[in-house]
Amino acid sequence: MSQEFQEDVPLEDAPLSKEAFIEEVAKHTLPLEKEYGIRPSVTIAQAILESNWGQSGLSVQDNNYFGIKGGKSSRQYATLEYEEDWVEIEASFRSYPSLQASIEDYAKLIANGTQWDSSLYRGVIDADNYKDAAYALSDAGYATDPTYPEKLIALIETYQLDQYDTK
Repeated sequence: MSQEFQEDVPLEDAPLSKEAFIEEVAKHTLPLEKEYGIRPSVTIAQAILESNWGQSGLSVQDNNYFGIKGGKSSRQYATLEYEEDWVEIEASFRSYPSLQASIEDYAKLIANGTQWDSSLYRGVIDADNYKDAAYALSDAGYATDPTYPEKLIALIETYQLDQYDTK
């Protein structure tokens, strides 16, 4: 939903390699594909992009791997948003007890939409392939980055994340 840029955790403190991070996220996304119809490849790519491989301040401190913004009791972070150019803003983000909780909340957001539009992300679920799903996320306004779908597709193709998709 945003390009969070809190200082990253030093690489030596990062607990997972890229391959291990993918596997860890994948094991939580596979059951959610059956329940919600969301492609694991897209979920994994978003977790990589939004959390910088689980190293962003937001993911390390609050287990928020998808840049999901929150309410009043949420923690504030500086973030970059695209509004004709990149601007820095302060925004509230949700906090989770675990990676699994973050993924489950993400899946519910995609499946159930928002309070103001329950079908906002329906195109992500209805997409015939991961490319269409990535563009559906962008069309629905998940992120302000105008190159968001291309970044997700590049991650999916570079790391062959579509191998996790069953539909």
